Amino acid sequence: MDKQPVRATDVGSGLKKSLTPAQMSMIALGSAIGTGLFAGSKLAIMMAGPSVILSYVIGGVVALLVMGALAEMTVKQPVAGSFGVYAERYLGRFAGYLTKYLYWSALIFAVGTEVSAVGEYMQYWFPQIPGLWWVAIFSAVLLAVNFCSVKIFGTTEYWFSAIKVFAVLAFIIIALWLVFHDPQDQFGVHNYSAEGGFFANGLFGTWSAVIVAIFSYMGIEAISIAAAEARNPKIAVRKSFKVSFLRLLLFYVFTMALILAVAPTSELISGGSPFVTVMSQVGIPFADSVLNFVLIIAALSAMNAQLYAATRMLHSLADSGHAPRIAHRTNRAGAPIHAVWMSAGGIAVAAVVYALVPDGGFGIMLSLATFGALATWLMILLTHVSFRRRVKREQEVLEFKLFGYPAASILGALLLAALLVTSYFVPQFKFTLIFGVPFVVVMSVLYWLVFARKAQKESV
Repeated sequence: MDKQPVRATDVGSGLKKSLTPAQMSMIALGSAIGTGLFAGSKLAIMMAGPSVILSYVIGGVVALLVMGALAEMTVKQPVAGSFGVYAERYLGRFAGYLTKYLYWSALIFAVGTEVSAVGEYMQYWFPQIPGLWWVAIFSAVLLAVNFCSVKIFGTTEYWFSAIKVFAVLAFIIIALWLVFHDPQDQFGVHNYSAEGGFFANGLFGTWSAVIVAIFSYMGIEAISIAAAEARNPKIAVRKSFKVSFLRLLLFYVFTMALILAVAPTSELISGGSPFVTVMSQVGIPFADSVLNFVLIIAALSAMNAQLYAATRMLHSLADSGHAPRIAHRTNRAGAPIHAVWMSAGGIAVAAVVYALVPDGGFGIMLSLATFGALATWLMILLTHVSFRRRVKREQEVLEFKLFGYPAASILGALLLAALLVTSYFVPQFKFTLIFGVPFVVVMSVLYWLVFARKAQKESV
């Protein structure tokens, strides 16, 4: 067996411990509340109809299990690389290597998803300027932020997330007012069954939309990655876990329920973002422009958080000898500057896809990112099972525990595996396994031909 302990003191060297618990919570929200909510929700509604509410509930349950398992391991050992390091320690070097690259691939494609959305949003105001110009401009700005210290990143992400959290709360208040102060009975839960019933596209449609929900929730795991740069990691992780999950349920499940109560499915599908469709019912001056601004901030915030997580994962890969050593170097501010530009590949892919398929670029990038997201969460839960076995064998005491173990971890893993198989039969995710399976094969061959041999030589 190649399971080797990873020393916490060795992992994340060069990084600064500057993040506060509030900033960590906002980092998780920043990554999870982005295009997946504001634009991806339209795709989910198209797939499931009103029953998409259940899709986000199921996705939320899986997210809770993943967050709980990850929080349990992170409280015990907060390190840079997080679940990639845990997989290496409790499942073996190859598992750790593969988990890190799966997550890194998901993040760089997710970054591309967000920045391609920004290009589309900016054309709402400046239709005469090609979207690629905006992709280049905003990418350069956020790359510069990630070249700076983690303190600057944390502050930027905090305010980015604060703006969109406030906007979503305002949206919820407005939607509640529409539903409960409607003398014409135009809005309400009767819209759930107005067009084809609650399960308009059948149970398979509801289940398929869970894939979109999982992608939307992707980013909550950034809490554990940021723990290595937190001032009080154990306290910060526990607090962030509780607060972030409650906020995600509010911002996704409750918001989706209100959206579908305000507008029937056909209107939501035929319009732009479902949020814009709902705001058009209000008649507030400049509401569309204000919301477009929020959409841009949301995408930039998510892109910022995802790029941060991608660079830290590549930094951890280099620390383990599974990526070029240059990716492990940090500047005086403690930022892994080489890992930043090396993780900008998703932006380049997005630019090419955007240029070739401007109308379908978002969907393509979404399907590419989904494989790594589902597979990473699956590996986290499998790692947690092995982690608990080690804890039990060594009779260690845990400060934080996931409720319902082992059934909770096994159930979550089975659901994620089923979603990966389901993606093959969903047209919107046709590239998920087409990309994912060859990616795993290529990375596995690379490991055994290069990194495994290198490790054997070093051990001699």
